[in-house]
Amino acid sequence: MTLHKSPREIATRSSLDSAFDTSFAKSSTRSQPGRSQSGRSQSGLAPCVALIGCDGSGKSTLARDLVMLLDRQAPTRSMYLGLGTGDLGRKIGEVPVIGRLVEGFLTGKARKAHDGKTRSGPEKRLPGLLTALAMFGFSLARHRRFRQVIDYRRHGVQVVTDRYPQAEVPGTFDGPGLSWMRKGSGLVERIARRERALYEGMAAYRPTVVIRLNVDVDTALGRKADHERAMLERKLAVVPTLGFAGAQIVDVDATRPYHEVLATVLAVLRRHGLQS
Repeated sequence: MTLHKSPREIATRSSLDSAFDTSFAKSSTRSQPGRSQSGRSQSGLAPCVALIGCDGSGKSTLARDLVMLLDRQAPTRSMYLGLGTGDLGRKIGEVPVIGRLVEGFLTGKARKAHDGKTRSGPEKRLPGLLTALAMFGFSLARHRRFRQVIDYRRHGVQVVTDRYPQAEVPGTFDGPGLSWMRKGSGLVERIARRERALYEGMAAYRPTVVIRLNVDVDTALGRKADHERAMLERKLAVVPTLGFAGAQIVDVDATRPYHEVLATVLAVLRRHGLQS
C-alpha cells in the first residue's frame, strides 16, 4: 500500500498568536533528555529513507517502487513531504477560462515572496500578511504529514519519503517559505519565526539515510518540460549544500537508466538493514 500523500494586523494578532503558539509548542526543539543538539534520538523508530533531488530526478517513481519491494519483507509506506504548490498551480491552470489567469497571479505572488522583491526598491523583504498566511498554511499541512511519518515509524512501519523538510535554507527546496532573516511587518516577522520553528522541529528527526538523486539541468528539463530552466538551476545549486542535521547522505547518479538507479539504491538500503 502506497500513501503519497484584509483586516489590520492589530485586529488579527490575538487569534493568530493562539494558533502560532500551539504549532510552535508542538515543534519546539529545545534540548530534552535522550536528544542531541544535531538531531532527535532515533531510539524506537523504524527506518526512514529520504529521497531528495531536483524535480525530474525520479523521486516519485523510485519511492513507489521501493515501497513495493521493501513491503515484501517489512511493513513500508511512502509519504510525499513537499508542499505540492507546483502541482496545485498546474491543476488550477487547467480550469477553463480563468485557470491561466489565477495560476499566473499565484505564481507571481510566490516568486515575489521567494525573491523578496518589493515595489519600493531592491531590498529583500517578507511578503504581505495574506501571502505569508498562505505560505504558513502550506507549511502546517507539511507538518501534519511529517507527524504521520513519525507515527508510522513509532509503530514499526518503515517509511520512504519523497522529499524531506530542512531548516537550513529558507525560501526554497523544502525549507521554510518565509525567510526569518528578512524584514517585514511585525506580524509577518512573527509568522516567519513560527514557521522556522516548525522546520527546525521536523529537521531534528534525522532520516536513517538520505538518497540524493543527482541530475543535470538538461536531464531534469527533459523529464519536466513544464518547468522553468532557471528554477531548476536554482534547485540544483541548493541540493548539494543541504546536510539534513548530519544524516548519512548517499549520492546516486540519477541520469543513468532507471533500472540501474533502482539497483544502486536497493544495494545502499541493504547496507542499512532494509531488505527487499
